[in-house]
Amino acid sequence: MNTHFLLRAACCATLGLAPLAAARAQDNPAGSASIVRSIPTQEAGQGVANDEHFIYAINNSAIGKYDRRTGQRVALWQGDPALYRHINSCQIHDGKLVCAMSNFPASPMTSSVEWFDPATMRHIGSHSFGPGTGSLTWIDWHDGNWWACFANYDVEGSDGGRDHRATVFVRMTPQFERTEAWLFPEEVLERVKPFSISGGRWGKDGLLYVTGHSRPEMYVLALPEAGGRLRYVRTLPMATEGQAFDWDQTAPRQIWSIQRKTREVVESRLP
Repeated sequence: MNTHFLLRAACCATLGLAPLAAARAQDNPAGSASIVRSIPTQEAGQGVANDEHFIYAINNSAIGKYDRRTGQRVALWQGDPALYRHINSCQIHDGKLVCAMSNFPASPMTSSVEWFDPATMRHIGSHSFGPGTGSLTWIDWHDGNWWACFANYDVEGSDGGRDHRATVFVRMTPQFERTEAWLFPEEVLERVKPFSISGGRWGKDGLLYVTGHSRPEMYVLALPEAGGRLRYVRTLPMATEGQAFDWDQTAPRQIWSIQRKTREVVESRLP
């Protein structure tokens, strides 16, 4: 058993709060995201994914697999950092762990999708997008298509004269053939600069939910009726500071995200 996790849980039980939530209860006013629990990890530097039984903490060239009941790490994949430069996010799709990777902060920027077997944590496949669009930060399967974000930055990792305003949201076929693309709303880009869009998932309500690099905010977007820019709907508070997130697979309206400073994966409920 992960004694560190259980001791944290026990110390907070008297307050009726989950780990991490106890320390932040005073900072959680009504209408904000509420923390359900947190799990300390070694890998939570870029993002997190989950299925019914496990949590996957992601950091560049490593993915830790954690039992979601006990918080204990049960497996670890460690790749060659020269080959696996910057895994940004993952999700479970069709029984596989599908991950977005780039060569950030190198240039020219190039990106790929990497597949892993979540049972064995073996790398089982790759698809390269090559250079010319940006840095792939997340990819999501929705409505029979792949939807992906290619980020651009004002700081290190910028490429081809592009800045954060050139971050693009792309729809692709199951074979990764590009069919449509949109820019992000200007009010969202203003909030995430000089970085970009770090996480994103389609919601069951048909809206797109995205996060930036460091603000504790989630932006709700929609496809436009016309034109090439996504429509801003609203902003939701988050319990953690941006980065890639994943919808919880066992409870509606709950997400898993990361707290980079403490390398924790955090389960929280959106307002």
